[in-house]
Amino acid sequence: MKRRNFIRNTSLMLGTTSGLDLTVFDREGSIQGKPIVISTWNFGYEANKAAWQVLSTKGNALDAVEKGVMVAESDLNNTSVGRGGNPDRDGIVTLDACIMNQLGQAGSVAAIENIEHPISVARMVMEKTPHVMLAGNGAKQFALENGFESIDLLTDKSKANYQEWLKHSQYKPIINIENHDTIGMLALDSHGNLSGACTTSGLAFKMHGRVGDSPIIGAGLYVDNKYGAAVCTGIGELVMRNLSSFLAVEVMRNGKSPQKACEVAIQRIIEKTPDVSNVQVGSLAINKKGEIGAYAIQKGFSYAVHTEAIEKVFNSEYKVDATLKRK
Repeated sequence: MKRRNFIRNTSLMLGTTSGLDLTVFDREGSIQGKPIVISTWNFGYEANKAAWQVLSTKGNALDAVEKGVMVAESDLNNTSVGRGGNPDRDGIVTLDACIMNQLGQAGSVAAIENIEHPISVARMVMEKTPHVMLAGNGAKQFALENGFESIDLLTDKSKANYQEWLKHSQYKPIINIENHDTIGMLALDSHGNLSGACTTSGLAFKMHGRVGDSPIIGAGLYVDNKYGAAVCTGIGELVMRNLSSFLAVEVMRNGKSPQKACEVAIQRIIEKTPDVSNVQVGSLAINKKGEIGAYAIQKGFSYAVHTEAIEKVFNSEYKVDATLKRK
């Protein structure tokens, strides 16, 4: 698909942002420099605000992305991340998260229960252990031993959603529902360093023990401080099979723009998936210049941008319509 020079006038703002400028901007021109923070979906807008508080005072990107996604993890109205997340088919809320810094170090937790901020546990895995990932009861034990509080993650709203689901017990992910799924966040700080974070409660009513792309380094998130960083969101199995974030960063390593990197990552998924009519994956990327890119299989993937001059949510470009099947 030929690259467009300007984002279409499909930007959308959250209700509390009426004072902000909605002017269409040059995706690969005006959006560059540092510091900058970008994140997936509409709810990334509020998360970016917390990250910007760190970046605007010359704080580092790692602290920024952790603080940013913690906002989504604590949002009781967000049914796809953290404390407000919908449970699995057994009625249990399990969370996944990962984080990477400018040194290429990474930490991850998978299928952790009763911990509000899995992103902070993931960072502690990175900084305090020789490992990259802890899972299940081991991840929870590690968190409790390091001062995290055990809480009930099943909110009244999520419990009601689960009770409604039990009436039919149909497991069918719906694309773009409630701007669903992972919050992935990438930041470039004033020192020129990149970091990223990714956190989710996963697909609603999944099989107990299911883990998606969000805690998988190279799938949900990848950071290479020399070239760029990328996150993905959507149906995790598709991202895991193609290591989509790693692929996007490799494309940038070969001299391509973040926009081209996202397009290549999404195209690879489409080529490897027999039917993409009912699936969604979005890719978001940034390079060392602060240039950004975003692309998705289907219409509906949104992302938030926060710089000193820009504070907005945009709709990404996309590849196919809902009826396309690969021949």
